[in-house]
Amino acid sequence: MFSVIIPTFNNLNYFKLCLKSLKENSKYNHEIIVHVNEGIDGTLDLVKNEQLKFSYSKINSGVCVAFNEAVKLSTSKYIVLAHDDMYFCPDWDKVFTSELKKIPENSDFFLSGTMVQPFDSYINLNCGKNIEEFDEAKLLKELPNIKFKNFQGTHWQPSLIPLKTWNKVNGFSEEFSPGLGSDPDFNLKLWNIGVRLFKGLGDCRVYHFSSLSLRKKAWNNGAKTFLLKWGISIKFFKKHYLRSNEDFNGPLNEPDKNFSYFLDLFKCKISLFFHLLFRFKSKNN
Repeated sequence: MFSVIIPTFNNLNYFKLCLKSLKENSKYNHEIIVHVNEGIDGTLDLVKNEQLKFSYSKINSGVCVAFNEAVKLSTSKYIVLAHDDMYFCPDWDKVFTSELKKIPENSDFFLSGTMVQPFDSYINLNCGKNIEEFDEAKLLKELPNIKFKNFQGTHWQPSLIPLKTWNKVNGFSEEFSPGLGSDPDFNLKLWNIGVRLFKGLGDCRVYHFSSLSLRKKAWNNGAKTFLLKWGISIKFFKKHYLRSNEDFNGPLNEPDKNFSYFLDLFKCKISLFFHLLFRFKSKNN
């Protein structure tokens, strides 16, 4: 059905839980493709023993490189981007598949699921902040009773896009390595080729232990890289283009060029000016 792309970096127990959830909670059979960063904790051996498709980096190459390399092995029409610290909840793929039936053939689009997290964001349900505390029984019992609407924009991963759409924009931009800022950058690249269907599905859910994939390496300044690349901030893009956190009411349109838009744009340009000025002074000192 789908190619599920999972970068992992010496995160064996979480990765095992992720695989378990895919096996037990998927309605359909999927092609699982892993990018192993280092894998010195037994991950590389596990992937080989499970006979999973995988790409490999001897050092931690970050999620941008990981996604790009693993996607090259995909043989499915659609790819699902995930992380090794995600537990896929029941019927996640059924929801994606039902949504695909509503979309015209050969369209370019970006669908995302909804993250369930043990703090106040998206769906807030505390079933453990780490794998030692994880209460699977509570999650499976209580989560179906929580309602969450479809929404504009995206919660990033898990995300589903056509492989052909991924290839049109050459995947993730590796200047954002190890990864912060790469998701909104990817979405803006999709916007620039005409994608307007950015839809988050409230019933497609993963439990997320929150950024464990990146914690083992110093984070990059993705917000700065995004601003210098595009001339606008991530916040501006999400607010005026993706309209993140609004209820879904159809494909997006061009942003309203109102007072709020131009005021926020002015703030972006001021920030950009000072970043460029600082970079100029640093080069000349």
